[in-house]
Amino acid sequence: QVQLVESGGGLVQPGGSLKLSCAASGFTFSSFNMGWFRQAPGKEREFVAGIRWSGVKDNYADSVEGRFTISRDSAKNAVYLQMYSLKSEDTAVYFCAADKRTYRWGPTPFMEYGYWGQGTQVTVSS
Repeated sequence: QVQLVESGGGLVQPGGSLKLSCAASGFTFSSFNMGWFRQAPGKEREFVAGIRWSGVKDNYADSVEGRFTISRDSAKNAVYLQMYSLKSEDTAVYFCAADKRTYRWGPTPFMEYGYWGQGTQVTVSS
């Protein structure tokens, strides 16, 4: 079955950087758009970044544009989120997600992400 396992979270100081990884298995990884989401305490889950199945295009939430970079490695069945210039408001549980459909041409709408990992905690604090 589909499995998404995030890793790389932790405690980092404001202004620091962190790289999250998501290991995918149980499906043809290279055929699906992938995304990163986050959920802070008391808040709804929100979109952070997405990358197309081809790896050619990506998109970001305004709050992370220019600071975060999403990438994927189809040889390793993995998707990454490199985070720079972290702020306290980036503190959240970060989730990896996969689209329900293969070969979607445009960005994946929120409700079309059908598979989720368990999440990894990122805490930005001095």
